[in-house]
Parts: sequence; structure tokens; C-alpha cells
Amino acid sequence: MRIISRVNLAALLLLGATAAALADGVGPFTSGVPSADPAVGSPANVVSSDFTAHVVATGTDPIENPSGPITTFGKLSDGTQTEPDQNTFFHDDGVVRGPVKNYNYGHNFLIQGHEDSGNLAYVTRINLDVTDPAHRITLLTPVGGDSLTHFNRVDGSVFNPFTKSFLFTQEGGGTDGGVIEISNKFPAKVTTRYGVFGRCGLEGIHTDNRGNFYLVEDIGGTSASVDQNDINGTKAARQPNSYVFRLVPYDKNDLNAGGQLQALQVSVDGSPLAFGGTSAAQVFADVWSTKQVELHSGASFPTKWITIHDTATGTADFDCNATARAAGATPFKRPENGHFKPDGTFRTFYFATTGDTSNTSGSVAGLAQRGAWGGVFQLDLNKDGSGKIKLIVLGDPVHNSFDNVTFGDSNTLLVAEDRGDTLHDQLNTLDSIWAYPLTDLAHPLRLLAQGRDVSASGVGVEDNEPTGIHVLAGVKDKSGQSGTPPSLFQARAFFTQQHGDNTIYELIHN
Repeated sequence: MRIISRVNLAALLLLGATAAALADGVGPFTSGVPSADPAVGSPANVVSSDFTAHVVATGTDPIENPSGPITTFGKLSDGTQTEPDQNTFFHDDGVVRGPVKNYNYGHNFLIQGHEDSGNLAYVTRINLDVTDPAHRITLLTPVGGDSLTHFNRVDGSVFNPFTKSFLFTQEGGGTDGGVIEISNKFPAKVTTRYGVFGRCGLEGIHTDNRGNFYLVEDIGGTSASVDQNDINGTKAARQPNSYVFRLVPYDKNDLNAGGQLQALQVSVDGSPLAFGGTSAAQVFADVWSTKQVELHSGASFPTKWITIHDTATGTADFDCNATARAAGATPFKRPENGHFKPDGTFRTFYFATTGDTSNTSGSVAGLAQRGAWGGVFQLDLNKDGSGKIKLIVLGDPVHNSFDNVTFGDSNTLLVAEDRGDTLHDQLNTLDSIWAYPLTDLAHPLRLLAQGRDVSASGVGVEDNEPTGIHVLAGVKDKSGQSGTPPSLFQARAFFTQQHGDNTIYELIHN
């Protein structure tokens, strides 16, 4: 129940309410699930006794304004899975429009992009206050005259309080990647921003209090040998190949003005850790670099942002991965998402890396210490653009393949796994969502042991994945954006059980 209107949050702070009192999130996190589900049959989800998981939507739920083959929440009319991914909770005290004139769509909404391909990805809005199934889910991006949306693998999402719009990423890579902007109106105006952010496999997208964007790329690298002494051995380790970006817009209130795209560069042993090359020998050298051991050791290393593209010199589409590589930015092992610490400073940014998602790689000690199981990094930023980075969680066979991250409360980082079918089978273990207390990172609690839908259990179908873990109060102005203490006051928590039945759940504290 919402006790205090969000519009009064700033007033509460002025009256003396402390950040700690407001930043309650959805915790406390006191009980964990003892073990993950085995990768056998169709086990049920097991949720921490702290919470109850309530179904918000499923893949077969109807869309109130179907368009072409887009007829239900998680499936096209021919049965193709459309894979709803990350969630963004949004609260609006005003009148929110939809396809039906004068219909009351309420004030609370959950927005998500769908990872479908074939130029048929799309964006939906779940009207959380609506109980009538005929009007519960609204399509925000209908097809055009050619029955296509011309988007692919829409993934990350964020509401930008400066432009008053939503930004979505596409993680397809190359010409299937990039950022689109959607207005907070109905019908929504869609604008591609490929000449500003570039085209590469972007996933996480976040804003700070100065109108900058932070983006995390998820592109797997070339496979290399798992034997340190045999370049031609079994190839299951991956060359680091994905970058962390920052866009500094020329006008934080209008992306039409463009901006400067920057990529993160880390210096190890006094020189930048950069992509080595594409030859088999160099891929092998990058994977087995001693600098990767240092980067994943927990020690701190200096960072800086290097400008890789400026719209002042041109606004044509460009490849942000190739441009970052050529500029000497630092690649990581599939970083997928990130989040600012909710202290209001926007100076501490956490992001997760997935790693190799293979026991063939992770079981090799030398690769495990180089991030084969994935990890979580802490990036501390200074006003002048410099910073420091350190690994705070190194993955292992029990905790690995980290994907989405969010803050459950001001002290607890929630991290979802995406092991993939191969690693599920190798370790006979399905995915989990972990609660990592920043004060005791060595003792995380398992918030969820992901089960497996019957529809995701057959031969040749993809196992379920917990994604879109998201905790936010949904305030649409700057005072309550993600990364501030008010963003966790009376927050709500959601996650998507992707693939299979494509179900979205809300986690409610018991």
C-alpha cells in the first residue's frame, strides 16, 4: 500500500527524513534458499521465505491493441517466443493514455522490451492497476506498413527524467544493436539514436544526476584454448570483447543535440588493458594475460573515460564495439548490466560480467582466477572523469554467470545468474538470484532458485532464465531516479522468468 505520495518525497527529505529511513527497498534479506534446483525435469521455483512471488503477466496474456503478428505478451501469432526481458517500474500521478479513449489505466506501470528477432522485437506496458485482462497489457511499438517494427532483441530499459522518455537497448550486435528512444505518451513516438550511441550489442542502460548515460555491452568473444600451454587445445574460454560506455549529451534535455560517447579504459601495471588482436595467437594471449589475473584479484586500478565518438563530427551510424576497440578501451568478459549505488552521489557504479558459462573453462584454475565464472566490479568515479575499479565478487561454481543487477535495499545488491543450457547440464544446476550485502560480500543469500517450466524442459528448447530483476519506486522526476535514496522508498520488486512461459513475477515481502 502506498502511504505517502511520491511527489512529497523531496519535501520529506527537507523536513529531516534521513536517507536511510527512506531507502528501505524491499528488504530486509534474512533467509536464503539452501540450494539451486537441479537441471532435471520441471522443478518449481523456490523463493526465499522472506518473500512471496505473485504472477504479474504470462506469455499468453492478450495485448489490448494487437498489431500484425504481435498479439500476446510473450508470443507472436505463430507461436514464436518474443522473450520479455528487463523491467522498468514507472509511477505517474497524472492521466496516462492508452488505445481506449477515457479508459482509466491507473498510475503504476511495468515497462519491458522483448528480445524477438526478425525485425519484430517490441515494447510493452503492463498496466499494473488494471484488472481487466482485455486492457492489462498495452503495446507501445506497433508494426509499420510492412508488418515489422524494425527492432531486434530489445533488452535494457531506463526512464530518463531529463528527456521525460524511455531509452531501450538492443543487444543483437552490429546492425541489430543500438539504442531507441520512446516518448512517455500514447501513441508513443519512437526515435532511433544509432548515430549518438552507436550500433553494438548493448544491454544495461542507466542515467546519472547530470543527464549522462552509462551503458554495458554484452558480446561474447572468440573462443580460446583452456590449456595454458596448448594454443590448439579445447577452445572454451572466451577473449574479453565487450565494453562499458558513457554518453555525455550536449543537451541533457534533448538527445537531438547529440553528444560524446566515451568508453572505459583501465590501466594495469601502468598501461591500458586493451584488446590485443584477432589472430589465434593473440586471442590466446588475451585470455591468458597476467593482467587479467590482476584485474580479477580484488586490487584497485585507475580508470578514465576516452572519447570514441562525437556527433559534432558526424551523426551517421557507427559500430561502437569496433570504435571502442580501436581507441584502446578495456574489454571485459561479457558485462551485461549495472547499477548505481543508491546514495544519491552517482559516484559508485556496479556492473556484472557473465564470463564463459562453461565448466570446461571454469574448472581450470588459471581461467577461474581470470573471470571464467564471471564477477561483479565496483567502479568509483571522480568529478574529473578519473576513477578506480576493483572486482568485489569473483564467480565460482556455485555463484556465477552474473547478468542483471539491482539494489534490493541501500545495502544489498541483487544479482541474477544466466548460466545457459550448457552449464545447466554440465553442473546439473539451474540459475539463481543472489542477495549480496555490501558489508558481507562473502556470504550472499540465494533469493531465488529458478525452476523450469514444462514448456522449457523438452529436448531442444531453451531453459528458463531469471532476468529483469528490478527494484524501484518508479518516481519519474530527478529526485527519485534510480541511484537516489528515494528510489527505494516504497519500492516494488519484479523479475522475469524468461523463455518457456515467459512469466513476470512481483516479489512481495512477507
